Amino acid sequence: MLEIGTKAPQFCLPNQDETEICLRDLSGKWIVLYFYPKDNTPGCTTEACDFTATKDEFESMDAVILGVSPDSPKKHRNFIEKKNLGITLLSDEDKQMLESYGVWQLKKMCGKEYMGVVRTTYIIDPDGNIAAGWEKVKVKGHVEAVKEKLKELQS
Repeated sequence: MLEIGTKAPQFCLPNQDETEICLRDLSGKWIVLYFYPKDNTPGCTTEACDFTATKDEFESMDAVILGVSPDSPKKHRNFIEKKNLGITLLSDEDKQMLESYGVWQLKKMCGKEYMGVVRTTYIIDPDGNIAAGWEKVKVKGHVEAVKEKLKELQS
């Protein structure tokens, strides 16, 4: 987990439209950066739909929502169209950003070990610092918790 108050690691990744999105270009904005394992899976779909449903509230707080997974831009585009999502999804196929944010970790399921994304969310402040973080996120109620934390940080 990245430490609160430290500089957020720089990134430049393609979104669902293969447009490059870089942290430096978002300077001056609040960023809700969430990492998730895979498009079109139950937990990831719920999380993306919850962020989409509250997108206007985040935008009114001058915050941008970015979802990141190792899926390709094409898979992201399909996910967005299939679930009618209104958020930006970034593709980290080489997993460099996932590693720099510490979310690409050894996981266990059914006795098997494998590398994968640990569901994590960070709020990055307008100066590019980590302002809040959640690790091993449980999807239910998470978006509401992020919104409340953002309000608290801004007051």
